[in-house]
Amino acid sequence: MKTPSRYRGRFAPTPSGPLHFGSLVTALASWLDARTHGGEWLVRMDDLDPPREQPGAADQILRQLDACGLHWDGPVHYQSQRHDSYRAAVDQLMRNHQAFYCPLSRSELSALGGKHPGSSVAASTAANNAIRLVVADSEGDSQICFDDRFVGRHCDNLNEQDGAFVIVRRDGLYAYQLACALDDANDCITDVVRGSDLLASTSRQICVLNALSRNLPRYGHLPLVTDNDGYKLAKSNSSAAIDVQHSQPALRQALIWLGGPVIDGNIQDILDGGMHWWRDGAIGLRHQDAGPAPEQSLP
Repeated sequence: MKTPSRYRGRFAPTPSGPLHFGSLVTALASWLDARTHGGEWLVRMDDLDPPREQPGAADQILRQLDACGLHWDGPVHYQSQRHDSYRAAVDQLMRNHQAFYCPLSRSELSALGGKHPGSSVAASTAANNAIRLVVADSEGDSQICFDDRFVGRHCDNLNEQDGAFVIVRRDGLYAYQLACALDDANDCITDVVRGSDLLASTSRQICVLNALSRNLPRYGHLPLVTDNDGYKLAKSNSSAAIDVQHSQPALRQALIWLGGPVIDGNIQDILDGGMHWWRDGAIGLRHQDAGPAPEQSLP
C-alpha cells in the first residue's frame, strides 16, 4: 500500500469518561499539527473494552471537542464496529505462524519473571487461551527503533522486555496494540500525535504493522499533564471534565500549557493563534518536563 501523500492525523479517546484537561492538550496538539499541514483530522473512539466504558461518554467527548472548536473530518470511527478487520488480521498472523494460542495465566507468567517464553508453550486450540504475537529471539530482530518527532530516537528490545505480547485477550476481546495499529494503517494515518504514556506501546504497534506488512505512521509523543502531586491526569482518577459552557478558558490554558502564546479572545482567535505558532515551528513546545494542569482544570 502506498503512503498517502496528504497528511492524516487522528485523536483516539477511550470512552471511559469525559474529556479532561490532559486529553484536551493532546487533542489540541494533534489538531494543530493536522491543520497546519493542510491535512485531515479524524476522531476514533477506542471502545474495545465494554466493561471500562461509561454510558454516554463517547457522545460527551464529541460535544466537548466541538465546543472547543476542534472539528473533525468525516464520520467518527468506532473500534467496536471493526471486529471483522481485526479478526482477518489475526487469522493472517496465525496462518503465517506469527501468532499463537497462549495458555499461560498471569500467575504462571509472573512465576517466569514476567517474560514470555514464546511459542514453545503454544496451545493447539483457542479454547480459554489468549493469542500472542511472536517476538523475534535475536537481539537485532527484536529491537524496534523509531525517530519520534518530539522525543527523538527511541528503541525498545521487545524480547528483553516482556517477549511475545497479547493481541487477543483470553476473554476474546481484541487487545489495544493490535486494534490501534491496524486502525491507523487502515485509516491511512500518516502522523500520530499523543501522550508519552503511550511511548512504550509504539514499538509493539510497529511490531504488529511490520508483521502485517503495513505502512508505519510518524509518531510524536508529548509529555503528560499532571496534577499538583505529579500524577497523570486520567479518567481513572476522576480528573475534572472539560465544561462545554466554559470551553474558551480551558482551550486557552491548553495552548499555554503546550508552550504556545497567551491569547485573549474567543475560541477561533485561540485556534488561529495556535496555528500561527505551530506553523512557525511551535517555539517553546514542551518536549520533556511535564507540568501540572492549571488550577481551574483540576478537580
